[in-house]
Amino acid sequence: QVQLVESGGGLVQAGGSLRLSCAASGRTFSRNTMAWFRQAPGKEREFVAAISWSGGSTNYADSVKGRCTIVRDNAKNTMYLQMNSLKLEDTAVYYCATTPYGLVSSTPNRYSYWGQGTQVTVSS
Repeated sequence: QVQLVESGGGLVQAGGSLRLSCAASGRTFSRNTMAWFRQAPGKEREFVAAISWSGGSTNYADSVKGRCTIVRDNAKNTMYLQMNSLKLEDTAVYYCATTPYGLVSSTPNRYSYWGQGTQVTVSS
């Protein structure tokens, strides 16, 4: 089993920044892809960003491209999402996910393990 724990969420004003973290423990994979998804109230879970094992391949949703950066530190088994220029519509619970497959996918059902989520609230 893999355990994922997100942190770093909170309340921030529009235009502000937050850095989310996702710490992985337990069974590790040699070539796992990691990703962030989010879910706002009344909406389906949507893809935010994903990163390959090496960090050499990334994928972003159009809604966050240019405002968010996904990175990982494999020595620490931790992934980060730096979010800048936050907008009201970024308000959601943000989930970390991982898959043993190398494809940097934006599809939720490609991911086998999920964290519990961290709340991000952007106020005006």
